[in-house]
Amino acid sequence: MFWTWLKKVETPVVRETKREGTISAVRPGRRKYFILGAVAVLLIGLYLGFKLGRMPNIPYVSAVGEWSVGIYVGDSLSVFQPAEGITNPVLSRHDITDIIAVFVADPFMVREKDSFYMFIEILNAITNQGDIGVAVSSDALHWEYKQVVLDEPFHLSYPHVFKWNDEYYMIPESARAFGVRLYKAVEFPFKWEVVSTLIHDRLVDPTIFEHDGKWWLFACTNNSSTNLYYADTPLGPWTVHPQSPVVKHSFRRGRPGGRISLFGDRIIRYVQDCHQTYGRQLKAFEITELTTTSFAQIELPNSPVLRESGEGWNADGMHQLDPIQIGPNKWIAVVDGYNKHWIFGNYYY
Repeated sequence: MFWTWLKKVETPVVRETKREGTISAVRPGRRKYFILGAVAVLLIGLYLGFKLGRMPNIPYVSAVGEWSVGIYVGDSLSVFQPAEGITNPVLSRHDITDIIAVFVADPFMVREKDSFYMFIEILNAITNQGDIGVAVSSDALHWEYKQVVLDEPFHLSYPHVFKWNDEYYMIPESARAFGVRLYKAVEFPFKWEVVSTLIHDRLVDPTIFEHDGKWWLFACTNNSSTNLYYADTPLGPWTVHPQSPVVKHSFRRGRPGGRISLFGDRIIRYVQDCHQTYGRQLKAFEITELTTTSFAQIELPNSPVLRESGEGWNADGMHQLDPIQIGPNKWIAVVDGYNKHWIFGNYYY
């Protein structure tokens, strides 16, 4: 419809002159180029507004949204609720001070001495790729964002931080680099360097843990299947489990959703349920059999353990959980939530 109207704009205007009855045509070309220029400026403004997290004050209807991070507590590894005495989310894109952020997500938390450290994905509005940042807390309830600690030429997310031999390591998602990369903290928590590429494959949300003298790693393939690997140390070499993929082509339970939790002889695995929409809810499974030749798991009765609330910061989805035990049958966890906004007029900023 726009192009039809534009053609009318550039249609010659015919008029008769008094001089010897001649006919001349006038083409309003300037008007056409003015209209095209205005449309171009409008589209560029909308694009930059979206990238920077702000929209110009013009009438429009759009769906936008963001991930942010909250704190939950639980009396088991499958029952969690918002922590009392705080207002979730405890971290959002508004708390990021060193880059312009679209959202924060994928939280992992570790406790070192008297402090808690939360590592998060930050979607950088300028580069449109994920960077890894860190926030610090003395009680795991109130958080202070510090800075970006890992920025690569490719997208990073899911910063799975763990400790081995008294050193901190990180395996973020680095599927865009076509590999599962291992990083080591050379100055915890602010400086990291790559150690090696553990697995040369395009895998998302790699999740590592130690059990029964072996190290194990789950990761999701691009067709929503779950591969399982094992090794003697986090450095590898990593061997693919003979039952891989241990979950085949499932949006309901194929993609990892946080750290593997160990409690006594129980192994609890959190999995994203993306059947209806991406990141809608989080399920919990207990691994009942795990050897270098066999694997089995069952879904827990309280699953899903996290889901969209219908309102507020996590109205439309929750897809990650990382708990730390802080007492007998008491856990505190970092979670993330998604809120999609239908808006008319100004951006909701």
